[in-house]
Amino acid sequence: MNYYRITAYDNEHDLTCILDSKGAYEKLWQFSSYVLSCGFEILEVGGTDKYMDVNVGTVRESDKIALRAYAKGKPLYTTANINGANYKAVVVGEKTYVPDKHIRV
Repeated sequence: MNYYRITAYDNEHDLTCILDSKGAYEKLWQFSSYVLSCGFEILEVGGTDKYMDVNVGTVRESDKIALRAYAKGKPLYTTANINGANYKAVVVGEKTYVPDKHIRV
């Protein structure tokens, strides 16, 4: 089952959200295209092979798009220390994840 995560920003409403898709799209570009068509700017994108969860969790139901977090304004970028390694992390509201686990900072 394809599981993807996108962090997107809506300039018109000045809000950021984390969206997860579990099985709703075969390819990541299809999910990205849908989010863009809704008027969002994509800030981060990836599948489970790329991102590392901190406290967002995963969607249990398949064939759905789930709003995992949202907050007013742009996301906060910070550093997360996981198992002794530092990674660039994105924070939206109270939810945090590492967009690319292959890049340490």
